[in-house]
Amino acid sequence: MDVLEKLAILTDAAKYDVACTSSGVDRSGQPGKTGSTVASGICHSFAADGRCISLLKVLMTNQCVYDCKYCVNRTSRDTQRTAFAPRELADLTINFYRRNYIEGLFLSSGVLKSPDYTMERMIEAIEILRTEYSFNGYIHVKSIPGADNSLIQRMGLLVDRMSVNIELPSEDSLGQLAPQKTPEAILRPMGLIRAGIEENKSDLVVYRHAPKFVPAGQSTQLIIGATPDSDHRILTLSEGLYKKYNLKRVFFSAYTPIVDDPMLPSLFSAPPLLREHRLYQADWLLRFYGFTANEIVDAKNPNMNLAIDPKCNWALRHLDQFPIEVSRASYERLLRVPGIGVLSARKIVQARRTCSLTFEGLRKLGVVLKRARFFVTCQGKVDEGVIIRPDTVLRGLLSKNDLRMLPAASGDQMTFLDVPDMARSLGGMPVNAYGYLPEKGTRENAKQYEFGIHI
Repeated sequence: MDVLEKLAILTDAAKYDVACTSSGVDRSGQPGKTGSTVASGICHSFAADGRCISLLKVLMTNQCVYDCKYCVNRTSRDTQRTAFAPRELADLTINFYRRNYIEGLFLSSGVLKSPDYTMERMIEAIEILRTEYSFNGYIHVKSIPGADNSLIQRMGLLVDRMSVNIELPSEDSLGQLAPQKTPEAILRPMGLIRAGIEENKSDLVVYRHAPKFVPAGQSTQLIIGATPDSDHRILTLSEGLYKKYNLKRVFFSAYTPIVDDPMLPSLFSAPPLLREHRLYQADWLLRFYGFTANEIVDAKNPNMNLAIDPKCNWALRHLDQFPIEVSRASYERLLRVPGIGVLSARKIVQARRTCSLTFEGLRKLGVVLKRARFFVTCQGKVDEGVIIRPDTVLRGLLSKNDLRMLPAASGDQMTFLDVPDMARSLGGMPVNAYGYLPEKGTRENAKQYEFGIHI
């Protein structure tokens, strides 16, 4: 099999891993070295400043000794197998770079023979790139759970970012769908990477030219919808990972049914894309808006309302805390207002020092008034025509298209209880634990309820 045939197979096998965003590195071009992490590019990932950059996203091999039920590369699946030699992958990457096809590499792998053997082959390929070809561009590697600590240390000194994919949100789910993997094998390398990053920061204070260890930090991925784990479980886990392991990102991947197994959603089920989207919005609230997981969902209401975004959902459940006066509210309280983001909150705090804010002024500062007007006052006054009542606020937050699709409510009043019906008509409300719409009790009937989601 030639290199291009291997490339076709191994890039296709890598498409289900979403944890490949490039961010957090500012290493510029250096004399005598090839590539840069800050040069402008052409494709599919996004840097910290919003630039779109291109990465070759590929597996070292799709051969695997594990039999994870959800995985397209599991050992029991009948599929064409192949593997790159380290030299082949390094040559392919540098030749793609020289042709301006890519700016960096995202490398993952099935487990060939053993975790240690697989990691050694991945390290060999990257060492060729870094030393022989002096490649200075971005490299993100997915660490292999169970690999030796020394291999993780070696890899961390070669790459910009590492990820250790948790894959499933609970130990029970992992035991059912990936019994050969253990939480310890996944969390141990996370702890090693975190400790290595912290130690490296201390070294750089003393030794300016000390080699950097995973300078772009680490991330992980969770599969959404393959198991009945709730949003509360997923967000609580994400919150814990950010706090304990200082992760840059937790990525969510809507499970695409590719395996016919009684423990997994039906092959006819649509991926829970809207649920994935809402989880990303909730993750943003955790990282930048000062929310906790228990404020977004809790044990009593373990799943998010998919009809509206989680920030609006929280505000509707806490109308007693609104409206707030924009000329006096703290920065932290402004962040709680739907329609006010991190940048617009900063602009409000700065602008109110020199002038009196109006609703039109808020619009010019970047506030989304369609949402914010129900939750704020300017100089003690609400916006014209606003009535702060749950049904009117809810109507104001929904688009005209959403309202047209909403089943007729009793009288002219729409309550928060009507939203699940609207979401169901939009094809977004999960009525089973997997986040799929719906089956009337059995996953086997899901085909007749197929739907499309537009986010």
